[in-house]
Amino acid sequence: MPKDFVAAMSSAAPAGMNGGSAVAPSLLRQRTGTQEIKVIGVRRVIAQRMTDAARTIPHFSYVEEIDVTELESLRTHLNSKAPQGTPSLTYLPFLAAALARVLEEFPQCNAHYDAERNVLIRHHPVHLGVATQTADGLKVPVVRHAEARTLWDLSDEIRRVSEAAKSGKAAREELSGSTITITSLGRMGGIVSTPIINAPEMGIIGVNKAIDRPVVLDGAIAIRRIMNLSSSFDHRFVDGYDAAAMILALKDLLEHPATIFIPG
Repeated sequence: MPKDFVAAMSSAAPAGMNGGSAVAPSLLRQRTGTQEIKVIGVRRVIAQRMTDAARTIPHFSYVEEIDVTELESLRTHLNSKAPQGTPSLTYLPFLAAALARVLEEFPQCNAHYDAERNVLIRHHPVHLGVATQTADGLKVPVVRHAEARTLWDLSDEIRRVSEAAKSGKAAREELSGSTITITSLGRMGGIVSTPIINAPEMGIIGVNKAIDRPVVLDGAIAIRRIMNLSSSFDHRFVDGYDAAAMILALKDLLEHPATIFIPG
């Protein structure tokens, strides 16, 4: 056992034990004081928007387990065939492509609510918001016309707008106008999350981390890569059945990723 560790433990022991004293080691020193941080600028706007969304929108949350084993295999294969120096594909462009397909069947989820006019506006294009953590707080840059982009184009544009948001170089029009949003914490994504809707949108899809787990497959135990999608919908205008049906349709595409690219 390291001598410095023994010394530290001895000094922490009550008097009479191992000859130690009752003096606590320095790492247990009490901390004092506070720090005040003014909530201004972008952070204040984000805080107000989140508060308004949580207060005015009745959220319906739905979590679904996705087997992304085949998706991971395809992703790995495509990355291995890409020219050297090409940024690797993540799960997000696959999710974006699949979501654009699914929303054709569920247009009520690709919509805005205009509270002043009391009107629902269903959008034909998919302008995908990508929730991005920046030094100024959470921003949502937009990938325009996700429905008309190839997989690699989606990957490039997601990366471009996200980096622009992080660096503070995103134009105003790149930070507004999304029709539905995806959010991901990457490897920190946890098992389940409850994302808050980016008003005036109808829904938000949260990507949780993908991990290898033992599952029952065709009556036998197999190791599969499993990822949860945690979604929230505006329950005023998206019924629970329709929300679940949309996520299940998304699940089907992601579990059979070749079908994402077959024309409907």
